[in-house]
Amino acid sequence: MAKELYEIGEVPPLGEIPKKMYAQVIREDRFGEPAKAFQIETVEVPEIGPDDALVLVMAAGINYNNVWASLGIPLNMVDVHRKDQGDTTNMHIGGSDASGIVYKIGSNVKNVKVGDKVVIHCGMWDVNHPDIVSGKVDPIVHTTNRIWGYETNWGSFAQFTRIQAHQLLPKPKHLTWEEAAAYMLVGATAYRMLMGFSEHIVEKDDIVLIWGGAGGLGSMAIQIVKAMGGIPIAIVSDNEKIDYCKKLGAAGVLNRKDFDHWGMLPHWKDTEGYNKWLKGVRVFGKALWEAIGERRNPKIVFEHPGETTIPTSCYVVDRGGMVVICAGTTGYNATVDLRYHWMHQKRLQGSHFANDEQSKAFNDLVIEKKVDPCLSKTYSFEGIRDCHQLMYENKHPHGNMAALVTATKEGEGKE
Repeated sequence: MAKELYEIGEVPPLGEIPKKMYAQVIREDRFGEPAKAFQIETVEVPEIGPDDALVLVMAAGINYNNVWASLGIPLNMVDVHRKDQGDTTNMHIGGSDASGIVYKIGSNVKNVKVGDKVVIHCGMWDVNHPDIVSGKVDPIVHTTNRIWGYETNWGSFAQFTRIQAHQLLPKPKHLTWEEAAAYMLVGATAYRMLMGFSEHIVEKDDIVLIWGGAGGLGSMAIQIVKAMGGIPIAIVSDNEKIDYCKKLGAAGVLNRKDFDHWGMLPHWKDTEGYNKWLKGVRVFGKALWEAIGERRNPKIVFEHPGETTIPTSCYVVDRGGMVVICAGTTGYNATVDLRYHWMHQKRLQGSHFANDEQSKAFNDLVIEKKVDPCLSKTYSFEGIRDCHQLMYENKHPHGNMAALVTATKEGEGKE
């Protein structure tokens, strides 16, 4: 007879599903800093549908989205689950990256089988919607797309997770469980930004400017650009991060603290203010040329800070080039000098995670050892709230973080 509950670190017999599991849970009455919001609870193991799979989570990746979930801003995700998906559990189990083992599959699932070792990408959508089935709409831009473990419940911060089977990809055999859990959200996001827009994909000798080069997104972007034969130039906030970016493949690195023109553009009628900004951005542009080694502007600027950097990104990107952005970590009200934008025919492109094909293409780069997960630190299951607290306080290490769930010690999982 199956046990009702297994302890953290216990591995149930393959295919045996207990009734209950441990999970790191966020509830509305304790929204606040992650150290307070996350608590370990015993909850029911979720049921799966015909297109779903149930995965025993070996390790979980850590991303900033569940700092937002713990705070309850900008959205109350528990309320989102209730209203959007009819979820009556009144809780949020986060976690948008994972490695694990398939324990159960739905009746329609053909791409995986019980026992497969997998990584999970976080893109979910209505797999049966006619627009998606027909290929008319890219599923990641469809109105039904959701980010698993943030916009949906039952993420990876639990012993079992429920996902759509199309989210599953082979675990790279050379990686540990924690390494395999750390890279997919940021990596697939970066891959779509750099390879997902046909007129502006990275090709040999293309210059790509990468903001936050030592972070999770930036560390993936540097390696993708390098793998495609491009020339990555990274921006960091600390000289201690320069060598790290160069080891990943950056051809040049600039410290943004060496410049002082950041922020929203002064109004064009403010001649003095605008000219001061223009002088500052030209100093930055000259430093960029020196880092590149020639007077060439980037074909692509890899953006995510947003408000403080968009004016600079749109200025320095080459004629006919693209600024592609997936976030606004410094704010959402971006300003652009449209004269340069239309006259030089530049592109400002939004991007949000990735589709199945792009997620697979990125995972293949990891399997081929062309991209390293850049795992910087691994935590215990109990430590999931601690590493989110570090992210909230901006004290987290560079690269990516993970937490062990069913895996009991670091280094397990290599084949």
